[in-house]
Amino acid sequence: MECHLMLALPILQLLLNHINPCTAAAASSSKVNTEYIKTSCSVTLYPKLCYTSLSIYAGKIKTSPKVLAHTALNVTLRATKATSAVINRCSKVHGLKPIEVAATLDCVEEISDALDELRKSIGELGHALKGSRSFSFQISDIQTWVSAALTDEDTCLDGFDEPKLNGRVETIVRREITKIAHLTSNALALINNYASN
Repeated sequence: MECHLMLALPILQLLLNHINPCTAAAASSSKVNTEYIKTSCSVTLYPKLCYTSLSIYAGKIKTSPKVLAHTALNVTLRATKATSAVINRCSKVHGLKPIEVAATLDCVEEISDALDELRKSIGELGHALKGSRSFSFQISDIQTWVSAALTDEDTCLDGFDEPKLNGRVETIVRREITKIAHLTSNALALINNYASN
């Protein structure tokens, strides 16, 4: 028994020495990727939200500014779709005042516009090639569309500035729109950072 153990220990040591460098390299790469995201998010207005929403994609983003911006847009698009569904359901709640229904339906329309602008931005960024003759034109379009999406989100909130509105629907809409506005703002900052570096 003791003899078998003496033979097994060197073999185990060899296996651990072979596996450990690979594991260490992967862990080091992962740390570099998440640190890159954390550093990149420092240019945004909401760095904590930026990091928490993007760090789960560190393996995909690696240290690519373009992939980071593209991922930020996709995260924003998914959140905006979810928000659109929530607000759409809110517009159908029974017992709303006519002014609440109108504000909610206007918001649904604004968010629909924001979704279109985010989709266009994602598509255009996918085709943008840094160094190409059309890059600055493409980035300008993307910046315009993302800025317009942010304006749409703000316009949605403006509809709830009426003093007669202060119910549960308004609270839900404000929370949801604020979240996607922060994500949109972060995506725009990362796009601007990608374009300028």
